[in-house]
Amino acid sequence: MKIKPLFDKVVVEDTEIEEKTKSGFILPSAAQEKQQTARVVAVGPGGVIDGKDVTMQVKEGDVVLYSKYAGSEFKVDGKEFTIIKQSDILAIVE
Repeated sequence: MKIKPLFDKVVVEDTEIEEKTKSGFILPSAAQEKQQTARVVAVGPGGVIDGKDVTMQVKEGDVVLYSKYAGSEFKVDGKEFTIIKQSDILAIVE
């Protein structure tokens, strides 16, 4: 199944969560915070949103930092994704 976001929406997939600290301690899942970096899977076309012309600044494959509580999580074919507004993206990681 292919995901095609609308308007200024971006579909992201969380990057792998570190289960060990640098010193080798294993973190239980309850101690891990929600991941804030993700890989962009699909990007909407942009366009006129609330009377303003929105140009998309991210593209598929980019790794981005996004607001902690942004977006809606969902599953497609057993994989977890988050759909967020482009304005919730804080930075592109290079």
